[in-house]
Amino acid sequence: MGCPWRIWFFAGLFCLYQIFATVVFAQEKVRLSHSALETSNAVWFLAQDTGLYKKYGLDAELLFIPSTTTSLTSLLAGDVQVANVSGGAIASAAVAGAQIALVSCYLNSLPYELVVSETIKSAEDLKGKNIGISRLGSASDVAARALLRGLNLEPDKQVPIIQVGGSSERAAAFRVGRIAGFPSPPGTIHLTQGMPFRILISTADFKQRFEFPYICAATTKAYLQKHRETVKKVIMAHIEAVHFVKTRKDESKKIMSKYARTSNEDYLESAYSATAKLYDAVPLVTRPGVEVQIKEATSRKPGAQLRFEDIVDESIVRELDKSGFIEKIFKK
Repeated sequence: MGCPWRIWFFAGLFCLYQIFATVVFAQEKVRLSHSALETSNAVWFLAQDTGLYKKYGLDAELLFIPSTTTSLTSLLAGDVQVANVSGGAIASAAVAGAQIALVSCYLNSLPYELVVSETIKSAEDLKGKNIGISRLGSASDVAARALLRGLNLEPDKQVPIIQVGGSSERAAAFRVGRIAGFPSPPGTIHLTQGMPFRILISTADFKQRFEFPYICAATTKAYLQKHRETVKKVIMAHIEAVHFVKTRKDESKKIMSKYARTSNEDYLESAYSATAKLYDAVPLVTRPGVEVQIKEATSRKPGAQLRFEDIVDESIVRELDKSGFIEKIFKK
């Protein structure tokens, strides 16, 4: 007769293998993209570094694709399934016929300031001088135009707007005098390493909050229809990442430092504080911000019609909120 303990031993090993296999092989492959290394995008790369995508059953490949417009192109081409895309880019693409939808928005405001050379003391001094952005149609482009209008200046006509690259590239172009200023997320100016500057205007100076769907998750309508559960898992991971940012400052700053490729404490502290404050726990897409972008996009194409419901699908976020998932996360 065989030894019973051996039978139980090997049966136990088999059970452990089955559990392990279920965890490992149940991981669903998905390609994601984020469009900037600055802290406002932390929800994307923080979910990767803390294992939150895996926690929700995803084998996620996170790609860095500079600028939201380029990230959108990759999404439409099928190179990625869920991407960080701002509302301005989504509205422009939808007007052109793209079948795409915003499914969640973690930051519904545009926290930017207009950094200019110390010699620029007034709006008048900016006339004829270059302002640097990442790419046309990007969030930095929207911010530049809004900030210039806040100074009663006409973008392009009175103040040329040129494509330079991401935040660090803009800071570098500013340092060598290629541009006279640039729209900057909070804290980025500290990366100019002592270059004399002044903040000429900030969206924080506006009488009303500058509503803008800034850090959002988007996917194609076809992918959302076929893989709704996958998109839901991505959003769940991001919601927990928002909670992580708001409650675990030091660990969050360490990861932000890695992606921003800087240990500049002034930058990290300033950028972290703004991000943690502005992230929304329930990542719904605010209607006012989207409708402004729709108006802007349709104005460039006479006869075009577009509604909020045409480019926003908040059903997953509302489902997660109603189920108590979000409340449970934020009670930890």
